Amino acid sequence: MPTIEVFDNENVYNVYVDIVKTLKNAPEVELSVLQLLSYCFYEILDNVLIHSEKNNGTVLLHYDAKKARIKVLIADDGIGIHQSLSENAEYQHLSEPEALRMCVKDRVTDGKGMGFGLYSTVSLIRNAGVVLEIHSGQHILRTNGIHEEVLEAPKWQGTIIYLELHSDKEIDPNSILEHRTDAESEFNETFIDTSDIDELW
Repeated sequence: MPTIEVFDNENVYNVYVDIVKTLKNAPEVELSVLQLLSYCFYEILDNVLIHSEKNNGTVLLHYDAKKARIKVLIADDGIGIHQSLSENAEYQHLSEPEALRMCVKDRVTDGKGMGFGLYSTVSLIRNAGVVLEIHSGQHILRTNGIHEEVLEAPKWQGTIIYLELHSDKEIDPNSILEHRTDAESEFNETFIDTSDIDELW
């Protein structure tokens, strides 16, 4: 079930909805994983449009029901994480590997966002994931949410974010997000059809 879509400011919400609905239509996918993934996924799409200085990005989704794995890749060919973070005077001194390590920490931003999206994604990986890889410039950060390493890699002009999740884990999305946002309600309002329930009353 591979899906590939290109997104920009005009269609980013529609692409987000399409991808999440594709997973929601697979009954084996645990709802709580989807609730948290949908929050993190939109944050990453938004990051591309806010920070990359490019007008669009590409997203790929692959769901393997037999292995109970969700794989998502989001790519852009923008300025990359190192250059983006260096726009904030606090992070101008960082090397590229240091910038990759820093970008997944809480409240780290170039000044144009809250610095919560990638931090949330690491929390998702820690609780339901296999791996998160962030490839930007000549380095890749790889983490399972607990241990992380930064490796040299062939140069990528921009940023590639790849995450792989267990689709059958039961988690508590809002506590994983430290109750800083209500991912469960946001997901349910957008993706759960309540008309069937209303008809019962």
